[in-house]
Amino acid sequence: MNVFCKTLLASALATATLSSAYAADPLTVYGKLNVTAQSNDEGDESTTTIQSNASRFGVKGAFELSSSLEAFYTVEYEVDTGDDAKENFKARNQFVGLRGNFGAFSVGRNDTMLKVSQGKVDQFNDLSGDLKNLFKGENRIEQTATYITPSFSGFKVGVTYAAEGAKSQYTQDGFSVAAMYGDSGLKKSPIYASVAYDSDVKGYEVVRATVQGKIAGFKLGGMYQQEEKTYGDDGVATVGAESKSGYLLSAAYQIDAIVLKAQFQDMEDKGDSWSVGGDYKLGKPTKLFAFYTSRSYENIDNDDSYFGVGLEHKF
Repeated sequence: MNVFCKTLLASALATATLSSAYAADPLTVYGKLNVTAQSNDEGDESTTTIQSNASRFGVKGAFELSSSLEAFYTVEYEVDTGDDAKENFKARNQFVGLRGNFGAFSVGRNDTMLKVSQGKVDQFNDLSGDLKNLFKGENRIEQTATYITPSFSGFKVGVTYAAEGAKSQYTQDGFSVAAMYGDSGLKKSPIYASVAYDSDVKGYEVVRATVQGKIAGFKLGGMYQQEEKTYGDDGVATVGAESKSGYLLSAAYQIDAIVLKAQFQDMEDKGDSWSVGGDYKLGKPTKLFAFYTSRSYENIDNDDSYFGVGLEHKF
């Protein structure tokens, strides 16, 4: 794997310097490094770490097949700068597809539509306050087929099929469907909203509704979710599992180069978490940031807490 990734990096850098007469978009080498110095208090233990937070490297591009059809692809790896092993690459989204007036269809390893539907409501994504610590549904499945419709007056619908052959599917077919409105980055529209549903994806049934918008300089967001376990790790159907519900509220406010952020989330019978933090933009691709997260689990006396200061650079 390490040799392959080194070869991929060298090839991508060489190819990126060339232009292709057939490319709809030039081949793009992209990624980010996000590293924090953290103090982590978990249970009765306290540790200090210099850790990577979903740092990544990838290549993507498109190839024009005709005036109305193009092929596209993404090959992306997570780079764990804090891993003691030299082979510190982990697979992320890796897919190939076709797109045109009919929408976009892709196959490979990909985020499910329910995961995509959250947009940017999670202000502490990839950090210790990431919603994946309390909520199910943040899935990237290794054998998927995904279709997303064209945008109709700001509305799009997408569906992901997760094949039963995927190890994480416990021999069950799964489907993830989402209906979305607006721009998740809130650059082309003042509001983003979505409703999504997972059926037997990684052993769970999940319903999620998300909304985020700009109000008086604030970015305010909310998410509500119901989840129910349908299959156990052994692939046997779960009988009599109760549906659990939870919610997330987030806010961000920008003052010049500084963005102040806060977030609270709660999941029934599991726990709750709150986070505060701030980003300071040094330039378009680079920022300094700091955060504090406190997380409380049901039936556990000691809360977990995390304080981190970090640097992120995108390329």
